[in-house]
Amino acid sequence: MKAGLLAVAAAMAAGVSAKGHKHGRHNHEALHAERGMANGTCVAGCTTIYTTIYGEATLYNPPPPATTSKPVPAPTYPATVPTPYVTTCPTPGVYTIPATTITITEEVTVCGASSTKATPGTNTAGGVTTVVEHSTTVVCPYATTVVSGGVTTSTISTTSYVCPSAGTYTIAPVTTVAECETVWVYPTVTSYAPGTYTHTEVVETVTETDYVIFCPYTSSAPALPAPTYPASKPPPPPSPPTSKPGELGNSGKKWAITYSPFTDSGECKAAADVEIDIEAISKGGYTSVRIYASVCSGLVNVGAACEKYGLKMIIGVFIDHTGLGGGAAEDVTEIIAWGKWSLVELIVIGNEAIFNNYCTASELASFISTTKAAFASHGYTGPCTTTEPLDILQASYGVLCEVVDITGCNIHPYFNPSVEASSAGAFVANQLSIVEGLCPGKAAINLETGWPSKGQRTSPADQITALKSIADTVGGKSVVLSFFNDLWKPAGDCGCECSFGIENIVTYF
Repeated sequence: MKAGLLAVAAAMAAGVSAKGHKHGRHNHEALHAERGMANGTCVAGCTTIYTTIYGEATLYNPPPPATTSKPVPAPTYPATVPTPYVTTCPTPGVYTIPATTITITEEVTVCGASSTKATPGTNTAGGVTTVVEHSTTVVCPYATTVVSGGVTTSTISTTSYVCPSAGTYTIAPVTTVAECETVWVYPTVTSYAPGTYTHTEVVETVTETDYVIFCPYTSSAPALPAPTYPASKPPPPPSPPTSKPGELGNSGKKWAITYSPFTDSGECKAAADVEIDIEAISKGGYTSVRIYASVCSGLVNVGAACEKYGLKMIIGVFIDHTGLGGGAAEDVTEIIAWGKWSLVELIVIGNEAIFNNYCTASELASFISTTKAAFASHGYTGPCTTTEPLDILQASYGVLCEVVDITGCNIHPYFNPSVEASSAGAFVANQLSIVEGLCPGKAAINLETGWPSKGQRTSPADQITALKSIADTVGGKSVVLSFFNDLWKPAGDCGCECSFGIENIVTYF
């Protein structure tokens, strides 16, 4: 299929389902409190339409014709495809649209145009509609517009969209805001078969301002079937990432869980209380504990308890608003001084630091490189990584892949409003399969996931359903947030931030 002859732009925007995810959900700033930090009908034939919105679907921007009884000059754009001819008549007068014939010798795909009635307010149309039989990732072209130098041009881009469960999805629709009822012309992905396309001459007497004359072409060429995304026999849901040398996790339903050594009021827990918590985590079936930083003697107290109950640790260098030289540097110093490398399964250098604008991807990559060298010089031989939401990883993997040993990502199905509790595991598996492809040869792990028992669109029953789905699908590659409710956190806009604890339901999965 040919997609040329026009200024068509293509840009990959994979992992959509991860966008819109409210990443600032965990209030990790509190981890450093101890450091003193604070209507669609296509127009048949040439039809006169009154509108105040025009030009979005054209592949050119011809000047408005003068008010005249003379023929309107033929358009100056390369007339190589039969995109509907749209003429704006800014003032009353007699306008002539000349007859046009276009011959196509091979199939071509371009930005076409369609129209619908727009009512006052926000209107949505277009996009690609697909029906899927189960959770899958759909990659497809879609039509949109870009504005450069005041000129609006239609383009074809490509997007990747995660369909979390069976159903009908409309991918990448376009929107417009109308002040009054009007006709909206919007871009569409259109394919033309080889053949001859014509529209006849039209002479139109215009009595009002800002009329649009919209003239589609007719042809004897056979109509092309509409493309389907995905194919009629979609691939099965993705399996958890395949094993790679040195990869973490297991093939079971449980691996690691997060833990923060704070009381409900935000004070540091005593060592004896930490030990009780770690014992409960061990009895819950988890084999590793993730801590985000070294505050509250976390390395010492959590480390001692993990050593007693046979658990491994995922420890962290936490980057916050102080940047790479504040609390993060303190964590590096404390980790080296602690030095219980036999307990450490992984060191995570930064948790959503790029997303929160605490550093750039290049700055983080440099910090990871120097920090890894410091740990290695003091006897650590295990892997290091960082973790971000999927969309941030996709924008940054070019610099991060060079310095991480494993690709880490935080994948939260709850914060994607299209994902139901029953589809949480399929969503995480799809996202994780994308993560695995970012850094070839390096294993992928989900370093933070879960589902709250309280908040918007959830309940205790939903939490059980979601956690069981995640455990059954990718439990051995996921770090669950969290074993206990973190009541020291504010509830947040979702009313859920402190309610991810699974202590009371851990036997359900």
